[in-house]
Amino acid sequence: MSSSSGDLPPHLLHVLPTAQSVELIGAFGGKLRHTLVTSDGTLPEGLQAASYIKPARNFPALEGLPLPGRMQKMARAMTAFDLVLTHGPGALDVAMAHTMFKDVMNLPALIHHEHDPDQKRSLKRTWYRRIALGKSAGIVVPGERLEEAALVDWQQPMGRVKRISPGIDTKAFAKKPKRDGFRLIKHPGEMWVGVWADSADQQGVSMLFRAFAEMETDWQLIVLGENIQTAALDAEIDRLELVDRVYFPGIPRDATKVIGLFDIFVKTAPCREFPVHMVEAMAAAVPVLAVRDGEADQLLAEANREWLFDANAESTLAANLRSLAQDKPLRSAIGEANRLRAMQELDRAKTIATFRRLYASAMKREF
Repeated sequence: MSSSSGDLPPHLLHVLPTAQSVELIGAFGGKLRHTLVTSDGTLPEGLQAASYIKPARNFPALEGLPLPGRMQKMARAMTAFDLVLTHGPGALDVAMAHTMFKDVMNLPALIHHEHDPDQKRSLKRTWYRRIALGKSAGIVVPGERLEEAALVDWQQPMGRVKRISPGIDTKAFAKKPKRDGFRLIKHPGEMWVGVWADSADQQGVSMLFRAFAEMETDWQLIVLGENIQTAALDAEIDRLELVDRVYFPGIPRDATKVIGLFDIFVKTAPCREFPVHMVEAMAAAVPVLAVRDGEADQLLAEANREWLFDANAESTLAANLRSLAQDKPLRSAIGEANRLRAMQELDRAKTIATFRRLYASAMKREF
């Protein structure tokens, strides 16, 4: 373990860091030193080498059988640090090496981060996680689904599992964007329903088309996301005669320039991962129609929760769209409640402060 004596800042080892890691490194600045293990050996986008930031050199390969010799090499590579931060299933071998040799080698604390549900779930992987995370100082998850997996499937103690929602810049989304600041211009008198979908949610988007078709013609539907437009959806648009009211602008470079233009935001599928775009809509003071699940229930303002609908409940979605479309004061009230909720509970500054406390506690050293 790295010595805490002297004036050098604590030294952190990041294994397969994410975009959120980049944000945290930027926020902490020179108060910490960072060494990063990435899949290609280079620093992630958004980071440049500095006196306190560098890529790892000669770190043992992350892929391979968890044999004792390989695990021992990984453990030895951790000894120079004050804290080890691992991310996702690709870094579990590092966590396993930590569990195997923590006491023998006096290894630093390790905190594991999971960001998305495991797409390759199996009993073998579940058991591996249970063992690999056995001596971790914390397991960070973004939402309810992964929290349940950590507590139930991986059988981790409640005190070890830390649910920390990814924070967003709520102030940036609270600023009303210009009507012509996006690739689509929102003309006076137009109202926009927005959805940020993915290619796996064709059924939900198609259902939204049918519900949207019952709305007045001054309403437009903006479908954000990558590879959403398909022949089947185009056929449904043609059948519903919505060709001039539905748009597929793709993924915006800057979400703050479009989310706030929506008058209603719709989430058409249950949360498979943390619903960051729904939270962005909340921060932009937009009312949300979302599939009822534990994640949306907990994140949305109380005033918005009665507007949740069950999966595949097309008639409820259509009725909710009509009701909100006809009541601008109600939309404004729900949107403002969402904005306050996002600002108080889901702001990036709060998330950074939470991580700072967690990491300092694990190291037993403030920074």
